[in-house]
Amino acid sequence: MKLAVVKESRPGERRVAIVPEVAAKLAKVGVEVVVEAGAGTAARFADEEYRKAGATVAPDAAAALAGAAAVARVQPPTLAEVEALPRGVSVISFLQPVAAADVVAALAAKGATVYSLDLLPRISRAQSMDALSSQATVSGYRAGLAAAEHLAKFFPMFMTAAGTVPPAKVLVMGAGVAGLQAIATARRLGAVVRAYDVRAAAKEEVQSLGAKFVELDLETQEGAGGYAKEQSAEYLAKQQELLAAEVTASDVVITTAQIPGRKAPVLVTEAMVRGMSEGAVIIDMAADSGGNCELSVPGEDVAVGGVTVVGLANPPASMPTHASFLYARNIANFLGLLVTEGDLVPDFEDEVVAGTCVVRAGQVVHGPTAEALGLPVPAPVPQPAPAAAPEATEPNEGTEPKEAGA
Repeated sequence: MKLAVVKESRPGERRVAIVPEVAAKLAKVGVEVVVEAGAGTAARFADEEYRKAGATVAPDAAAALAGAAAVARVQPPTLAEVEALPRGVSVISFLQPVAAADVVAALAAKGATVYSLDLLPRISRAQSMDALSSQATVSGYRAGLAAAEHLAKFFPMFMTAAGTVPPAKVLVMGAGVAGLQAIATARRLGAVVRAYDVRAAAKEEVQSLGAKFVELDLETQEGAGGYAKEQSAEYLAKQQELLAAEVTASDVVITTAQIPGRKAPVLVTEAMVRGMSEGAVIIDMAADSGGNCELSVPGEDVAVGGVTVVGLANPPASMPTHASFLYARNIANFLGLLVTEGDLVPDFEDEVVAGTCVVRAGQVVHGPTAEALGLPVPAPVPQPAPAAAPEATEPNEGTEPKEAGA
């Protein structure tokens, strides 16, 4: 099977879908990787490294795509890029299909089969393919560094002959993978960290990283698959009221709260920002999806009354080498479900394959996307019955729970 890897076209995107080390591993299972020249350059992977790994380096995108059975990407293709794809090709990427409905429609017209990794089921068996989590790890780490860079104070406490410098006070809102990594990074840098999440289950994970969990007098908001559910306007108003004191007492606020397929909830209002002390910093990791701070602008630093609001845009792309390495590993593990002895033979009875599939041979099979396009909504993918518990008492290989921040 030929797998094509082309340059990413989104402005500022420096990641690449397959790195040389992963290309070498794919070659051993019958996958021929063809990379457009320069596709990995921004992530610090030279064409010569791909050649040494056994991949073919094509002079341009057209040559890389010619005869390809599948294409691995980070970002969704543009409409022009869809036109250049071979008919019937399989595409794997972060598609966010409802938001990219026009691209989905174009891919369907091409007879493509499309897999969107942001739809990956949250089950133990799929953890090694969980690209959202791997990239969120990068984002959380980057957010912690950005906070320290923008704050005009030390993060750790210093005891010097000139006096003692107190540690920075950091508040992290949202304790998913990105939030936990932001907590861990801020703690490593020496800050005193507090964290808040609408899910009660997050408390233990926050405390395990040495941070204090902020508890509000509100009902927990547990959603499907371990995510937070969308909150009502009344809940958000009460949440903002109770969080105001925590925000204004902090030197740094890092916000990470996002709801899949929805606009990010506003957690930090303009009034809260103006109530913070001179030199305080807000790092909004949800800026690309609307922002947790109502003053955030994606990719920009906004100064408001002495407070800097940093709207992080596509944070994994700012650390492209390791972000690409992790993403390529996710892609390779996912391909293990699609490729058998070098042939592309996806098993659509598999809940991971079916759960990530947006378009199958030109037919839109993802319900919310079909609805957005005004197409008949397909029947939900049937979920397999839970397997019977094994009699043996030893844990099975590969079933360990995901570590906090992994």
